[in-house]
Amino acid sequence: MSEEQQSFYERVGGEETFTKLVHRFYEGVADDPLLRPMYPEEDLGPAEERLRLFLIQYWGGPRTYGEQRGHPRLRMRHAPFRVDQAAHDAWLRHMRAAVDSLDLPEDLEQELWKYLTFAAFSMINA
Repeated sequence: MSEEQQSFYERVGGEETFTKLVHRFYEGVADDPLLRPMYPEEDLGPAEERLRLFLIQYWGGPRTYGEQRGHPRLRMRHAPFRVDQAAHDAWLRHMRAAVDSLDLPEDLEQELWKYLTFAAFSMINA
């Protein structure tokens, strides 16, 4: 299969890449005084799994997220949480470190980062 026929998910390395990305992101969230309180459960594992499955599905991988949780409805799911500019910035700071840890080719890194910055902006609700 040529690169043009592959999904973004396949081009970046599939599940392994998204597992690494999301795990690294939640390592940052675990110690963040602004973001950590938004996760009431003691174990961040379930949140990590949800984000990993969502990103995998969004980027062309298996549709497990939708099968388990239905339509993403991201703004609705985040509505109970105060997502202001500071939360946005903290989220992107941890996600930037996670993206950098992947050492992706520049074109793929830019495509991923463009989506993540758009998604973070669209979640601001305060």
